[in-house]
Amino acid sequence: MEKYINAFIDAFINNIQWTWKSILLEVPWYTNYFWGLIVISLLVWSLEILFPWRKEQSIFRKDFWLDAFYMFFNFFVFAILIGGFYQLLALFFEDIGVSTKSLTLIDISGLPTWGQLIIFFVILDFVQWFTHVLLHKYPFLWRFHKIHHSVKEMGFAAHLRYHWMENIFYKPLKTIGVMVLGGFEPEQAYIVHFIAIAIGHFNHANIKITWGPMKYVFNNPVMHLYHHSYILPKDSYGVNFGISLSIWDYLFKTNYVPEDSGAIEIGFPGDEKVPKSFFNQLIYGFRKSKK
Repeated sequence: MEKYINAFIDAFINNIQWTWKSILLEVPWYTNYFWGLIVISLLVWSLEILFPWRKEQSIFRKDFWLDAFYMFFNFFVFAILIGGFYQLLALFFEDIGVSTKSLTLIDISGLPTWGQLIIFFVILDFVQWFTHVLLHKYPFLWRFHKIHHSVKEMGFAAHLRYHWMENIFYKPLKTIGVMVLGGFEPEQAYIVHFIAIAIGHFNHANIKITWGPMKYVFNNPVMHLYHHSYILPKDSYGVNFGISLSIWDYLFKTNYVPEDSGAIEIGFPGDEKVPKSFFNQLIYGFRKSKK
C-alpha cells in the first residue's frame, strides 16, 4: 500500500514540476505542451481573424473565454489532478504481470522513425475515432459529450471544450493503442501530439479549408462543422466523427457534407439546458437530465 501512496504523490508532484518548468521554458521545446498549445492557438486564431469563413462572427465569439479556459483546464490542471491515478493503474497492471509488451501486436522497432510516427498516428487516430463514435452512440457517454456539443459558435478554442470525464474514456483506449505497438519510443509521441492539436484546432476554426482531394484523408473545418450540426440526418446519432483523419468516416459510411456555406445552426436539441458556467458544467452529466 505504501508503494501505491508514494507513487501517487510522486506522480502528482512531478506533473506540477513539469508544468512549471514548461512555463519557465526549462524543458526541451519539442516537449513543451504549455507554450506549444499557446503558439498553435495564436497561429490558428490569427488565420481566423485574417480569413474568416463566417464573416459575421465576432473575433471574440460566443463563449470564447470559456473555451480558452477549458483548453488550460483539460490540458494542464486536470492532467495534474488525474496523473497520480494513472500511475496507480500502471503499478497495478505491473503487479499482476501486465506490461507494455503484453498486448504487442505489431513490432515497429525495425522501422525508421518517420514510419513509426505514421503508424502511431494512424492507430491512435482510429482509436479516438472509435471512442468518439461511442460517445455519440450510447446515452450514458453522450451525457458528458454534450458539453463539447453545447458550443453555439465554432472557433479554434472549441476544440478543447470537453467534459473532464472524456479523459477517463479516451485515456485507457489510447494507452491500449500505444501498447499494441512494440518498440515504439514514447519520446516520439510529442511530435504526433502537436500535429493532432494543430489539426484539431483547424477543424474547429472559423476558416474554410477542405484540403482538396486530401479531404478524403484529413478532417477539415467544413466536414467537422456538420459534426456539430443541430440537425442531423434522419435516424442518425452523429456524422463525421473523424479526429485528425476523415478516412474512417468515408470507410465506415459516416461521412456527411451536404453543402459548404457554413451557415448552419450548431448544437443539439435541448442544448439550452446545458449550464452556462464552467463549474456547473464540471458536474453535468452525472444526473440524468429530463427530456
